[in-house]
Amino acid sequence: MVREAALTEEVKTKLETITGADLLMDALERENVEVVFGYPGGAVLPIYDKIYDAKFLHVLPRHEQGGIHAAEGYARISGKPGVVIATSGPGATNIVTGLADAMMDSLPIVAFTGQVATSVIGSDAFQEADILGITTPITKYNFQIRQLEDIPRVIKEAFYIATTGRPGPVLIDIPKDIASTITERPEEAEMDLPGYQPTLKPNRLQIRKLSDAVGAAQKPVILAGAGILHSKGATELLQYVEKTKIPVVHTLLGLGGFPSDHPLFIGMGGMHGCYTANMALSQCDLLINIGARFDDRLTGNLEHFAPNAKVAHIDIDPAEIGKNVPTVIPIVADAKAALLALLQEECNEPAHSEWMETLKQWSAAHPFHYDQASPKLKPQRVMELLYENTKGEAIVTTDVGQHQMWAAQYYRFKHADRWVTSGGLGTMGFGLPSSIGAQIADPDSCVLAIVGDAGFQMSTQELAVIQEMNLPIKIAIFNNQSLGMVRQWQEFFYESRFSHSKIPVQPDFVKLAEAYDIKGYSITTEEEAERVLAEVLHTREPVLLDFRVDADENVFPMIAPGKGIHEMVGVKE
Repeated sequence: MVREAALTEEVKTKLETITGADLLMDALERENVEVVFGYPGGAVLPIYDKIYDAKFLHVLPRHEQGGIHAAEGYARISGKPGVVIATSGPGATNIVTGLADAMMDSLPIVAFTGQVATSVIGSDAFQEADILGITTPITKYNFQIRQLEDIPRVIKEAFYIATTGRPGPVLIDIPKDIASTITERPEEAEMDLPGYQPTLKPNRLQIRKLSDAVGAAQKPVILAGAGILHSKGATELLQYVEKTKIPVVHTLLGLGGFPSDHPLFIGMGGMHGCYTANMALSQCDLLINIGARFDDRLTGNLEHFAPNAKVAHIDIDPAEIGKNVPTVIPIVADAKAALLALLQEECNEPAHSEWMETLKQWSAAHPFHYDQASPKLKPQRVMELLYENTKGEAIVTTDVGQHQMWAAQYYRFKHADRWVTSGGLGTMGFGLPSSIGAQIADPDSCVLAIVGDAGFQMSTQELAVIQEMNLPIKIAIFNNQSLGMVRQWQEFFYESRFSHSKIPVQPDFVKLAEAYDIKGYSITTEEEAERVLAEVLHTREPVLLDFRVDADENVFPMIAPGKGIHEMVGVKE
């Protein structure tokens, strides 16, 4: 009897013991993680042994940077944090660009990196890298776990920090011995973040000041940024605009936060924004910024930006308010919460009929334009065809460069959360892997990965993931055999000295697709484009489309470096 009791106690003890990797799996399950993008390696083998039995979907990218960009696409479309796992050393350093990208564009990412054993940290052990030191400037929070019992609490805090306030990336570094050490199951973890208390609700006095300013304005404009999308405030923005009749300009990252077919939508502002949007920002007397950073690509030369405007700035990050543009009415709050407060305030509609007529005349006189009579395949026309054939309902991901700007100009987003692009960091190679995460987040939608021939070659290996998972992504390569935007700048500002911006030697992209068992088409004319798009866009399989567009086409309008937002070139007269 005594022996049986001892055996029962021994079994009970074994059942209650758990490894650090088990604690990680339990924590991910508590956070309702459905997808993990990860790449195994020596330092994360204890974790991957547990992933073998995990309930979540694990996606194996063909490069760690592809994994974190896929996680960004997933986060952007799903609204949930993207989760990434990489091994120590080169695995960890390969996700650095993605962390910086997510930090700039406020995307919730939780990244787990393996680390060498605690006994050899600091000794330049095999595949050791000081990932905390490397990522401190480009993460919202990072932490190296040294005590096994800290795992549940730290992970709970990581997900909370990544998804609240201004979203951003969080990195957790887990030494290999911590992941494999056996311990007893700890008690339920409680967060301990006394210094992290993001302000969500607006100050009512500031809301009242803004409402009064609206009633007194004659040339008001709303600048709507990605904060509208992160806060899920698109519906509230629409309601507020229809209440006040204030026209809306979008930032690049804010596209889709307000419907492009609404009569009060002006267009995108900034370096390659439309004439009317930029002139509205330049000549307004009240500028209401909701969830945008006032970055340099939007404002141009700050000396000439909104010189006559009273500026109100709603932002959840107080560090952004007044950082670049002097602000008269600062409102630190979640964008949706601020809009709800504004909707509750009584507010006179501004007396702005003349302003609205001016905007209407500008829009009619100076639309986006290109040479429609040219025999060459124009990239703008290809973008129009993509829009027409998907009725503006697709999720669009892009790389960075000319094709990105043409997508922003000619693909008119009617809905929130359909646009995935690298704005702040401008990361080439982003478009293809981010489309993987976007398609996983919304498997029933058409996903267009719009890329340039140069950026595509930075992440072609991820075609293997698309084929393996049979993701019905349509890859549209805008092939101008160059680093298009670099070539454009060299043409305008460096006397057409095209130093290493042209890429005449390229693979056959159709054959490359076929090597991955993906259908491919090379398209050289508008007629071919119309026929092929009608044939393939609505299929449920991946397709690669190599559009051989006019190699000399440039993006217009354009604001040259150092110029004001009103000093555009390439405007249709």
